[in-house]
Amino acid sequence: MSLTDSQTVVTVVAALAILAGLAGVVVPGLPALPLCWGGVLVWAIFGGAGMGGWAVFAAATLVAASGAVIKYAWPGRNLKRTGVPMSTLLAGGVLGIVGFFVVPIVGLVLGFVGGVWAAERLRLGSNQLAWPSTVQALKAAGLSMLVEFLACVIITALWVAGLLLT
Repeated sequence: MSLTDSQTVVTVVAALAILAGLAGVVVPGLPALPLCWGGVLVWAIFGGAGMGGWAVFAAATLVAASGAVIKYAWPGRNLKRTGVPMSTLLAGGVLGIVGFFVVPIVGLVLGFVGGVWAAERLRLGSNQLAWPSTVQALKAAGLSMLVEFLACVIITALWVAGLLLT
């Protein structure tokens, strides 16, 4: 295959979208699941894989939809059980975004942790009570990222299998 072959170009574009999606799990601003799913969609439409490509796309759609639901539902249920309100996570998210621009990359984490801690400190009135809630919020954020990453990895594996089998 040469790079002038349109199917090769489509495959490379799909691969780049999927790689960007995998990176998007940890890089703010890159929508991980939509990028992985979109890469498979582009490959299914323009890659010349036929019905096999559409079968891979259907499976990738199921994984992406399931991953999107689970990434919010599972950590959210855990936070609800431990008593951390959504307003605390919102404060962490807003300060995380601000922190990302103030201190690139590391500021996202610092802002999120600081925002969650500050919101819980204001809500609970004590440093000793705020820290356990902050730890729970960090665990929930990590679980959400893990679920999203696993969904992206499964989509990638489906796409690679589709490449090899079609």
